[in-house]
Amino acid sequence: MKHALSFVAVSATLASTTSAFAQTEIEFWHAFTGRLGDLVAEQVETFNNSQSDYVVTASHKGNYSETLNAGIAAFRAGEQPEILMVFEIGTGTMMAAKGAIVPVYQLMEDAGADFDPDAFIGSVKGYYTTTDGKMLSMPFNSSTPVLWVNRDALEAAGIDPDVDLTTWQKVGDVLSQLKAAGSTCPLTTAWQSWVHIENLSAYHNVPFATQENGFAGLDTELVINGPVQVQHIQAMGDWAKDGKFIYTGRRNEGGANFRAGECALFTESSAGYAGIKSEAQFAFDVRPLPYWDGTEGAPQNTIIGGASLWVMAGHSPEEYEATAAFLNFLSSPEIQAKWHQDTGYLPITKAAGELTREQGFYDANPGTDIAVIQMTTKEPTPNSKGIRLGSFDQIRTIIDEELEGVWAGDKSAQEALDSAAERGNVLLRRFEQANR
Repeated sequence: MKHALSFVAVSATLASTTSAFAQTEIEFWHAFTGRLGDLVAEQVETFNNSQSDYVVTASHKGNYSETLNAGIAAFRAGEQPEILMVFEIGTGTMMAAKGAIVPVYQLMEDAGADFDPDAFIGSVKGYYTTTDGKMLSMPFNSSTPVLWVNRDALEAAGIDPDVDLTTWQKVGDVLSQLKAAGSTCPLTTAWQSWVHIENLSAYHNVPFATQENGFAGLDTELVINGPVQVQHIQAMGDWAKDGKFIYTGRRNEGGANFRAGECALFTESSAGYAGIKSEAQFAFDVRPLPYWDGTEGAPQNTIIGGASLWVMAGHSPEEYEATAAFLNFLSSPEIQAKWHQDTGYLPITKAAGELTREQGFYDANPGTDIAVIQMTTKEPTPNSKGIRLGSFDQIRTIIDEELEGVWAGDKSAQEALDSAAERGNVLLRRFEQANR
C-alpha cells in the first residue's frame, strides 16, 4: 500500500498541537490538457479537500492513444496506476487484457460501496457493460457529435442564421450558398471516422460491423462500405472537390479554424463547448447532427465518444476502497452536472441531467441539451448502442487513410470504403485469433 504522511496543525487560543494521520494514495492517469485538464485537476482537488482518508494524484499521460499505451507499459512493469482513462475504442482491448483490470462492478461490490449502474443513462451505460449488464469501466467523459454553427458567418453570406440544417441535403444547399458568397471554409470537421462513419452508421440505424458491431462476438467483420456510408462519403468528397468541405486533419485540428471564425459549419463533439465558449468571438449555436432524408429509420441515435475509467489490477484492498470512493464521487449528481455544464460532455447519469435542467442551465444556454436529446430520444438498437472491436484504434487509422484518398480526389467513396473494410477485417481476424 502507498501512504503519505500528512500533518494537520490545529491552532488553539493558547497553544497549538500537531496530529498526523495516514492517507491512502491512488493514481489517476488521464489524457486531458488545456481547459479540460484544468477541470480534471479541479475535480481531484475538490475530492481531496472533501475528506481526509484518501489522496488522488492525477497525471496527464498524452493523448488518448498515448495514455492507453502508457497504461499497458506500466502494467507490464508492475507500476500501473489504480485508475486509467481509456478512450471508448479501447474498450475491446481492455476487455481482452486478462488479469490486467478489475471490473467496476466487482470493485464496488468488494469495497461495499453504494453503487447503482442503472443510474447511468442507457446509451452511455451500454457501451461499458457486459451483455448481462455488468459494468466493466466507469463512464466519465462521454460526448456525441453535433453540428456547430457560426451564426455570424451565415449572416455575412446573406443566409438566415436560423436556417434549417436538419438534413444533409439542406446542409448541401447552404454550403453552396456559402461558397458562392466567398466563404473559404463552409464546412470542416473533427474526428472524421468517429463522426462521418461510426456515428453516421448509428444515426441511420445501419451496422458498422457484423455481430452487433462486435458486442455479440469476436468473429465480426466491417460493413462500412454499405449504401448509406458510400452516399455520405461521396457527397463529402464532392464537397471537398468544390471547396465546400475543408479537411484539416484526423483529430480536432479543425477546432482551431472554427473557433477563429474561419469556418461556418463544424461537425465536432458536444464537448467542443468548453473551447468554443471560451475562445469564439462570434455568435454560435449547436444543432443536431444532420441525417440523410429518405433513409428509413433515420435519425436513430448517435453513439458516444470520449473515455471511461478502468481500474487496474495489482493493488491493495485499501487502495481499491479509495478508488471506489473517488469513482462514486465523480459520478455523483452535483459533480457530473458541473462537469456537463463546464465541458459539453453528456451528463452520464439521469440525476445529473435532471439537476442541470432544474438549475436552469439549458434555459440560459440554448442548445446545450441537444446532445442529451439526440442520445436519449430513441432506445438504442444493435446498430446504435456502440462499437466494440479489437484493434479499433488501428482500424480508425486505416479509415482515416482511405477517407483522405477521397478528399484528395484519388479514390471514389466506394473504392475507399471497400479498401478500408478489407484492410480492417485483416486486423479483426488477427485479434480474434489472439483472443480465442
